[in-house]
Amino acid sequence: MVNQENNSGVVKYLPVISIISVIILWELLVDTGIIPNTLLATPLQVIKLFIYKLNHPDPDGALLITHVLVSVSEALLGYVLALAIGIPLGLLMGWFVVAEGLARPIFEMIRPIPPVAWIPLAIFWFGIGMSGKVFIIWASGIVPCVINSFVGVKMTAPVYIRMARTYGASNWEIFKTVCVPSALPMVFGGLQVALAASWTALVAAELIAADTGLGFMITMGRRLLMPDMIILGMIMVGLTGFILGIIIDKIEKKLTAGMIRR
Repeated sequence: MVNQENNSGVVKYLPVISIISVIILWELLVDTGIIPNTLLATPLQVIKLFIYKLNHPDPDGALLITHVLVSVSEALLGYVLALAIGIPLGLLMGWFVVAEGLARPIFEMIRPIPPVAWIPLAIFWFGIGMSGKVFIIWASGIVPCVINSFVGVKMTAPVYIRMARTYGASNWEIFKTVCVPSALPMVFGGLQVALAASWTALVAAELIAADTGLGFMITMGRRLLMPDMIILGMIMVGLTGFILGIIIDKIEKKLTAGMIRR
């Protein structure tokens, strides 16, 4: 019993031990010259640059917080547009035959196209400003929204639909009062997938065409031969995406409280 308690205490700290070990190994590999400093910055150099970029726009022309805010605002705008169009479209396609017949062939043709393939056209249409990146994010985020909403309606229990028909409910009433509530867990399940897709597309878009943002910061690190800036940009991308994922998860749990996932 005592051994089990001791083991559980050790297990609790294993993630921390693992991360610290990787950081120490990383520092040693660069400090001892096994990996040249020109190819990989040390953790200490990344931390120093992080502190420096909090108050200095050099050498890439913007503060760290500016890059983060630009990326987050672009991602959220494209993400919200993807939700606003993708969720209603998927719900309608799942229930109404006409909507499915009209929209599904077009959606199936567009769906396999990787979001990055839209980048050249987006630059032609919108330039390298925010509009082009928002379009690319929208194109990547709308696919999981449509699919999850569509499947969510299709998974509605037939017994509920038959019962509603027995009581004389119209097609629209069944869709509104039975299918949509039934599909909500699947819809919210797609929010995380859409967010991940949107965030990935944003960074890809900023790597190619941007003047601010975390992807631009990574690109500038490559151009200036600053591996510490590249790594700092990568860490901020992961950290910001992780925080956004937690926020979406909290919203999902709050809105779907009391619902039973199938």
